[in-house]
Formats: sequence, C-alpha cells, structure tokens
Amino acid sequence: MQRWLLFTKYLAEFGVQPIVFVPDNPHYPLVDASLTAQVSKDIEIIRFPIKEPYHWARFFSKKKTQTISSGIISEKKKQSLTERILLWIRGNFFIPDARKNWVQPSVDFLENYVTENQIEVLVTTGPPHSLHLIGLRLKEKNKLRWIADFRDPWSSIGYHKKLKLTSASQKKHTDLEKKVLQTADDIIVTSPGTRKEFESKTDKPIHLITNGYDRTLSASSVLDEKFTITHTGSLISGRNPVILWEVLKELSDGIPGFSEDLNIQFAGVVNREVLEGLKEYNLNKNFNLLGYIPYNQVVDIINSSQILLLIEIDSPETRDILPGKLYEYLASRRPILAFGPEGSDVEKIILETRSGEFFTYRDRDKLKEILGLWYQRYKNGSLAVESRQLEQFHRRNLTQKLATLIKNNN
Repeated sequence: MQRWLLFTKYLAEFGVQPIVFVPDNPHYPLVDASLTAQVSKDIEIIRFPIKEPYHWARFFSKKKTQTISSGIISEKKKQSLTERILLWIRGNFFIPDARKNWVQPSVDFLENYVTENQIEVLVTTGPPHSLHLIGLRLKEKNKLRWIADFRDPWSSIGYHKKLKLTSASQKKHTDLEKKVLQTADDIIVTSPGTRKEFESKTDKPIHLITNGYDRTLSASSVLDEKFTITHTGSLISGRNPVILWEVLKELSDGIPGFSEDLNIQFAGVVNREVLEGLKEYNLNKNFNLLGYIPYNQVVDIINSSQILLLIEIDSPETRDILPGKLYEYLASRRPILAFGPEGSDVEKIILETRSGEFFTYRDRDKLKEILGLWYQRYKNGSLAVESRQLEQFHRRNLTQKLATLIKNNN
C-alpha cells in the first residue's frame, strides 16, 4: 500500500486533508513495520474491525492459505486437492475477493460518519476491489463525489484464470466492474493500457496517475563486486523466465570467469517453479535467496546491484501491469532487465526513460547479446544507464496531480 501511504504524506501540501479508513484486524501475508514510520502524524485514521475468511481457512490448511493469500498459486498439474478446493471456494464464493465481508459493515459505519463530518470526496482504492463496492454503496446513499482508484485491472486480470471461476462467477465480476465504472464520478488508473481498457467500458473521466518513487535519485553508489542480478518483491506463479536461465547457463559455459562473477539474488517470496528452474540450469550455486527484506533495506540492495530484474507473466492480460518495483528501479539509475509480453506498458516506460532493456520471452539472441555486452562493461567498470525524464514519477509530483483532481469539482 505504498501508493496511498505516500499520497497521504504529501496531500496536505496541496490543500487536501485526508481521512484514512482501514481495517482494525486484517489478515496480511506480509507486514513491513519499517513503513509505519512514514505514516503522517497529521492525518486522521479510522480503524474498524472486519471479518476475514483467511482466518477461518487457516484451520483447513494454514500453509496453503498463506501462499494463496500471497499470490503464490501452483501450476495446475502440481496443485494438491486442498489447494484446488481452496481456489474454487475463493473464486466462486468470495466475489469480487476475499474481503467481500468488509463491505456492508463498513458501509453501515461510514454512512453516518460521512454525513456527520460533511465529507466531500470519497476515494476507494483496489484491489481488493471489494473496497470499490463500499464506495458504490456510499455513493448511492449520499451526495458525495466518488473517485475509484484502480491499482490493477479487475475482470481482465491474469490470475482470474487460476481461480476456477464458473461462467456465472465471471459474469458477476464483469457486472460489478461495469457498475463501479459507470457510477464513480472519476476513475484513476496506473497504466496507459488499463486506461484504454476502461475507456471502452465507460464514458466517465479516466485519469492516469502511475505509481512512483519517494527518494533522491541515485547518481552513484557502491556497487556489488559480483555481477549481481537482483529481483525484489514476490515472484508469483507464471513468472519463471526460462529464457534467462538458458542464456545465463550458456554465458557461464562460454565466457571464462562469468560463472565465478555471477550472483543472482531474490528479495521476497519466490514461487517453487523459479527455484526449480535455477536448479535445472545449474544456477543454484550462483543463487542467493534473501527472503523478505524491510523496505529501507531493499533500497540499499537495489542501489548496489549491477542489474535489476523485472519479470512479468507472458500473457496479454499483463500488458497493462506496471509493478511498483519498476519506479524504485528507475530511481536507482541501475540497468533494468525486463521480461514481459509484446506491447507491454513496461517496455514503453523503459524505452522512454532509457533505463534498460525489455525482452519478450522469444528474444533469446538479443538477450544473450545484451547480457554479454553488459558483462563486458561490468568488467571494465562502465556498466550504467543514462536515464532521463524520471522526475515525473516522484511521489510528490504524482500527489500534486491527485490533489488537482480531488479539488476539481467540475
């Protein structure tokens, strides 16, 4: 939730006083206590108890509940009976998501709060898209302006295919999405692709406000001595870049010293398929799994890495995804090595800012050429990028765009 953590940090500078409504007893697969220090002391926070199905599901299978709620879903052929059952229940009984039981209690509480405190603008952010249903019902009951912020798409998001949705469940998603898009006064999206998708579904105003970074741009830093390729954040199902493992194996076999210099490190939750892929290509000896790292330490890891790895699923549904880590990578001014589907919004930003190289999962020869070139530059101490146009992604500048939208009552 760094997006709104940082928005609330800067909104007051632009004449907007936010009041934040949060669950009092949520289930989160990961918690970063270091970010608590960034919560502004000048904002009012309302905490409200909610009901969470993940608390109950843990009695069925604590391990599977934890992995599913983290976004780690095994490949279909490797799913246990327990995982298949949990996915089917999650997909068809909890629409739009496992936070659906937040909706009515939150509406009952907030309806009075909105009236008594003369709230003028309501902003909901999802996923979980259940929060948009809170906004929908409050909009229907009160004369207030409602802005719906979509950090990811809804009905077109890739993981829906893995939730074993029935046709009736899929229709319910699209019907709810349509109602939200047609009822909200304004809609915010984080990528050009999602804006284009939503423009085909509603005539309501759609505004592009991306994610960003909130630190000084790194012109230089002490780099790892190794040829370190770093990925931060979760590597969930479908993100196993076999093409990269193949090329790294060939370079290790073909270039003297490459294997000894190579260091692949992951900070975050990693899917089993990725670990098996590294082992298959004999790269496990070059691999370092750091596990979950607090945000302030992640920044140091990013800044010191030779190359930053960004992996997206090879699917048309992920073309519109701009992960938050992209902007942290941009701020480091280290070369980005990105993989994703053809026509990806990630590719457009990397090219626009000259911050690295983007590859589809079929660009094998080009990948080998670029990695070989980057290794040569690493050896002579010249591996770098001359990125540009990065200030547009600073959280303060993005918040200014948001504040202008909030104060615009036309």
